[in-house]
Amino acid sequence: MAAFPDIQKIQYEGPQSKNPLAFRHYKADEVVEGKAMRDHFRFSVAYWHTMRGTGADPFGPGTMLRPWEGAEDTVANAMNRVRVFIEFCEKLGAGFFCFHDRDVAPEGSSLAETNTNLDTVVRVIREEMDRTGVKLLWGTANLFSNPRYVHGAATSSNADAFAYAAAQVKKALEVTKELGGQGYVFWGGREGYQTLWNTDMKRELDHLARFMRMAVDYAKEIGFTGQFYFEPKPKEPTKHQYDFDAAACINFLRAHGLEKHIKLNIETNHATLAGHTVEHELEYAGMQGFLGSVDANAGDLLLGWDTDEFPTDVYLTTKIMLTILKYGGFTTGGLNFDAKVRRESFEPVDLFYAHIGGMDAFAKGLKIAAQIRAERELAKMVRDRYSTWDSGVGAEIEGGKHDLKSLEKYMLGKGDVTPTGSGRKELLENLVNRYVL
Repeated sequence: MAAFPDIQKIQYEGPQSKNPLAFRHYKADEVVEGKAMRDHFRFSVAYWHTMRGTGADPFGPGTMLRPWEGAEDTVANAMNRVRVFIEFCEKLGAGFFCFHDRDVAPEGSSLAETNTNLDTVVRVIREEMDRTGVKLLWGTANLFSNPRYVHGAATSSNADAFAYAAAQVKKALEVTKELGGQGYVFWGGREGYQTLWNTDMKRELDHLARFMRMAVDYAKEIGFTGQFYFEPKPKEPTKHQYDFDAAACINFLRAHGLEKHIKLNIETNHATLAGHTVEHELEYAGMQGFLGSVDANAGDLLLGWDTDEFPTDVYLTTKIMLTILKYGGFTTGGLNFDAKVRRESFEPVDLFYAHIGGMDAFAKGLKIAAQIRAERELAKMVRDRYSTWDSGVGAEIEGGKHDLKSLEKYMLGKGDVTPTGSGRKELLENLVNRYVL
């Protein structure tokens, strides 16, 4: 029996449509810059928010009305939930999904029972994937919810917690491979500290690196060839997370010899919590060769936590797509909607409204970004601003032909600097407005 009997497969109806259950901009097979939209985005639905989000917050329990949910978190209920989820993905037209191990199957009274529960549900996931063609973008393990991870997982002060997390990741990697997952994400939900008074930071970071190395080694052993990702997040729940931002993550990977194995999964809301913009994080990851995948959401700048709202700001999606196009687009990664409907949006149909809005916003952002790139006005303004580096002393400096003594001699002869290359921030903003508006 269908979980969404009154909702048909979402269709493209064009910009003039007023149908809230239709796409106005996202046309899966429309070609932009030589690639179909579906391949530019590789849209993914997050199992945890879409199927397991309850609408709970620090001030009250869940509000969501989910007619497919049973009273208890049983394996039977979990199997039914999978069928509902894949129906949702199929009707939405999203080709991928992502999940944590504990999203899809309940924990048992022991690790062995927990693994058995997961295997049982994974068989249903495999059946539904084969039936529909929906694919797994990436998998991951929930190493933060259970009280055993009160001090973290890979960075825990308790060696048994580290060992349990390692066993959990081993199983998650096996399941991700079994389902044909194209990647695996390290997300350190509690890998950080509350106070340095009780923390051996170096030891914890060394343990985190050892943990990742174990995962990389085991992936090779079982023949998992998917891309590993490291997801930056600065705070919440700990005061300071070790994966603070893209720069910190890349430095960590290089310091521990993991840079050839792991790229980054960048999230908008995490960027803002770190005091950055998402375009900053994407650009930093891209220029370093670490841009792998994106968790597509938005944060509320008036709230100081990870609100995980759906991205509907076309300026935001345009900036994201400009950077993604600049660095050649996704290969194994994609745009995963790590976003949840609001506590007040408790009816199942709201899940469709939310995802449709996000997909349309990205489709519009892609078309704007492609037009900006094609007409090259923005690129020319940036190039002109740095024109003094293209010839003369600038080109000589970049070519390694100067040192401090030779540059002193150059400036003694020149006398002083005449400012050039106005930033023209206002003109640039007007230029982008012209494309968006």
